[in-house]
Amino acid sequence: MSGGPDSLALAILADRWVHERGGELCALTVDHRLRPESEHEIRRLRGWLSARAIRHEVLAWSEEKPKSGIQEAARIARYRLLAGWCREHGCLHLLIAHHREDQIETHLIRRRAHSGADGLAGMSAIRELGDCRVLRPLLGFSKERLRALLKAEHQPFITDPSNRNPAFERSRFREGDGAMPAAAELPALLAEIHARATLRVARERDGNAFLARAAKLHPAGVALLNAGILLAMPHEMAERVLSAVAATIGGALYPARRARIARLRDLLGATAGHGHTLGGCRFVRWRERILVMRELVRASPPARLAPGESIFWDRRFHVMLPPNGATRLTIGYLGVAGVTQLNRLVPHGRRGCLPRLLFPILPAVWDDNGIAAIPHLDYRSKSAGVLPRIRFRPVNPLTQAGFAVV
Repeated sequence: MSGGPDSLALAILADRWVHERGGELCALTVDHRLRPESEHEIRRLRGWLSARAIRHEVLAWSEEKPKSGIQEAARIARYRLLAGWCREHGCLHLLIAHHREDQIETHLIRRRAHSGADGLAGMSAIRELGDCRVLRPLLGFSKERLRALLKAEHQPFITDPSNRNPAFERSRFREGDGAMPAAAELPALLAEIHARATLRVARERDGNAFLARAAKLHPAGVALLNAGILLAMPHEMAERVLSAVAATIGGALYPARRARIARLRDLLGATAGHGHTLGGCRFVRWRERILVMRELVRASPPARLAPGESIFWDRRFHVMLPPNGATRLTIGYLGVAGVTQLNRLVPHGRRGCLPRLLFPILPAVWDDNGIAAIPHLDYRSKSAGVLPRIRFRPVNPLTQAGFAVV
């Protein structure tokens, strides 16, 4: 919560709801450290919450701030801090105060940007993150009703000046030609958003059914698509499958553009070739399948691990080195040079059942003596000590929790 009217109303309502059920509540404020007055505002907010006996914790974004794209960077940092707190405290539910006008603005902004059908469905009432479940219980309620609650409670609130900063898209939208529609127009617009959301639910259900038939994931971080099933699908559904697979294997922050996905679908149907790229992935026809693998030039560099350390590497793998490890290790992709070294180490040995063209993008572990292990090829050097646990847990799962309609 920021201390604005929306999050304060949510805190009051959630506090009552939780106490009626014998639960626990904590209000989390992220101090982005972007405005000098934020410290004073947080002290005011803490006083208001203390008077209501609501537990309050502050999470600071202390990293160096980017010179551009600050709002998006702040949003990413905010959710990272909030989800991290939930993970550390075993908290499943993270409540966010988006309300009806936020939903309408989201729809209108995306419509102006020519977003696809899924984007025009607005925000989901439930969103699953890796560490918690985001809930938006106020999506069906107007900002006016939330302010009326605060007035009845004699509760002041903080007004964030960044909400009027023309550097930010929503501020420009509110101040420009994107003002909230007249009250008489709202019922029809809300009905349109609801209808689009309902259609999105149906599309996701059908898409998941096709994914179950056409796609298989391997714990090495690659996907195998049934080319016959994929190319026989209706074009729109095939493109949804390709988009989902690319997001999972590539770990991109945003989905690929629709035009690029459509072009990839056409290319895969026309020729085998040497592969095509999309969203940090390579798509290669192999026998009657399509292999989808990480594009090495877009991947994260190798990372070092100390004993007892755990990292989330390349937005796809959770890697943990047990504390009884005797030395630091490096996790990275095997690469072309690593394949050459493997050929020298095991010239005639068994190397698993994966196609050789996947070898360069397999996770590998190095110690001071060279390659210590390639887990997905069942290779381990004789001198290797305690090895890290490597689990494929992509930031973009192949199937998401279903879109929830308000």
